[in-house]
Amino acid sequence: MLNVREARLGDLQSLLELEQRVIEAERPYNSAIKSEGTQYYDIEHLITDDNSSLLVVEAGNAIVGTGYAQIRSSKSSLIHADHSYLGFMYVAPDFRGQGLNKKVIDRLVSWSKSKGVNDLYLDVYFDNSAAIRAYEKVGFKSSLTEMKLSL
Repeated sequence: MLNVREARLGDLQSLLELEQRVIEAERPYNSAIKSEGTQYYDIEHLITDDNSSLLVVEAGNAIVGTGYAQIRSSKSSLIHADHSYLGFMYVAPDFRGQGLNKKVIDRLVSWSKSKGVNDLYLDVYFDNSAAIRAYEKVGFKSSLTEMKLSL
């Protein structure tokens, strides 16, 4: 049985291992990711911060999926003062195609609304068509393309 719940500090080691899987999955899309010592998230902060909700998907005693929403200040040029930024979106390969990403995002959307936040953003690599399709399925639309020049 699969269960979606808030992450706990006792999950930290498993989440650190999953973070490395996310990094490995993203390396083909970004050759600038360091080969060693790479860390994306302050997972302990995401677990304990009142302005963050870090969810895990459990299958038995194993964590097989993650995702967080973090309330951040929006650019002053936007009509909303705050937004939720989604990250650490991951489902283990053996569990993909079961709607887990949607379950996590639905919970993060509900959490964001409960905090009075109605705008959500996330980043996804342009060439990661599977991830883009998954986010489009739950209603996300492309809004900005980041451009890069490496000299």
